[in-house]
Amino acid sequence: MTKIVILTGAGISAESGLGTFREKDGLWTKYDLNEVATPEGFARNPALVHEFYNARRQNCVEAHPNAAHEALARLEQYIDGQMLIVTQNVDDLHERAGSRQVLHMHGQLRQALCAGCGHRWEAPLVMQPADPCPACQGGPTRPDIVWFGEYPYYMDDIWDHLRGADLFVSIGTSGNVYPAAAFAQDAGRAGAYTLELNLEPSMCGDDFVESRYGAASVLVPQWVDEVLGA
Repeated sequence: MTKIVILTGAGISAESGLGTFREKDGLWTKYDLNEVATPEGFARNPALVHEFYNARRQNCVEAHPNAAHEALARLEQYIDGQMLIVTQNVDDLHERAGSRQVLHMHGQLRQALCAGCGHRWEAPLVMQPADPCPACQGGPTRPDIVWFGEYPYYMDDIWDHLRGADLFVSIGTSGNVYPAAAFAQDAGRAGAYTLELNLEPSMCGDDFVESRYGAASVLVPQWVDEVLGA
């Protein structure tokens, strides 16, 4: 039985209107990441952090899955084997396109987290520093996002899946951020065929057996058609 593990990054959601870290004039450029994407920044100014993620959450709600998200959902539905998406993205576009086997290694915008008791729940569109945790009535409550300096979610499971994969595909990632930048090497050492689908060569492009370059909304449906024999 074929097992496919797919890593997706900001590039797959960019065509849905969700900006990347490095996009010129994007939302990220208007804020100091040390102030809005670190535990220390949240401790200093939780109102600013919530303002930033409220804006990102609104962008996420208004966005729609594109052809790349839809193609991956189709692949999961019809593949003769197993498929898992590991995403660095905090949006829910994979799920809204129909994908069910998705691990969000960097958390999710649509979830809230109590820093006190660890409880998670569906985040309101607008979060505020005074919001109480529905479980313990304490806090502080924060976006359920993995910030810089924090360890990504599900890593033990992800390494296991990578080492059991027959095919590893990286879609729309820069290759700048670890541990995800090491996934291709790790899967390849375990015997997986490795494929990069990206707008341009990533920083870890040499780790792949095969690379294809172009827009995700074009490349991914083409590749899925090949896999499914459409």
